[in-house]
Amino acid sequence: MDRIKEAKKVFKGIDELPLNERVDIINKLRVELSKHSPFKEEPVDCVQWVAFSKVKANDYNPNTVAPPEMKLLEHSIQEDGYTQPIVSWLTDDMHEVIDGFHRNRVARESKVVGDRVQGYLPLVTVNTKRTEKGDRIASTVRHNRARGKHRIDGMSDIVIELKRRNWSDKKIATELGMDADEVLRLTQITGLAEMFADRDFSQAWEVDKLDESQLILEDAEALD
Repeated sequence: MDRIKEAKKVFKGIDELPLNERVDIINKLRVELSKHSPFKEEPVDCVQWVAFSKVKANDYNPNTVAPPEMKLLEHSIQEDGYTQPIVSWLTDDMHEVIDGFHRNRVARESKVVGDRVQGYLPLVTVNTKRTEKGDRIASTVRHNRARGKHRIDGMSDIVIELKRRNWSDKKIATELGMDADEVLRLTQITGLAEMFADRDFSQAWEVDKLDESQLILEDAEALD
């Protein structure tokens, strides 16, 4: 208990600091505290408040929220506050959103929420040792699929993107929670579209014209 009292004395001085300094110190304290936590390997053990300007959306999320659900999310955050942090990946000096893009939007677009969080978002950062974009994509997809929210067209694009990054079908299936057939199907859907993306279909599918007598002859042979 003596340690708690000592800590409280230190914390009192924080209240007098400007907002940005206060947030910075609180974040650093949480990092140090987490180092001594038995749960330090879990990202949620260390929630940080990060300025809007340091948080960016990703460009590969195959998930959308309809307007009614978006309004409900805004209402939920207005009434209950942020009960879940946004999941991010640290890239250079920026936090790229892996999961929670719409929670990110609410803070930026809702005046009530934006005023309350004073330009900051609650974030956790995952797997700092894995920095390849394919890993970030896989993490986003896992979060979406675990909730049952993902678009099939977006998923096929993502499979092709991972294959371009030399991911094997087995790795894609494991990391995205798919079976081999699903990976193959999604590859074929987008792969066929890409194959003909730069071609003129009228030329790509040229067929030699047959005269009417030849067609009649072939029909007769088929019936023979």
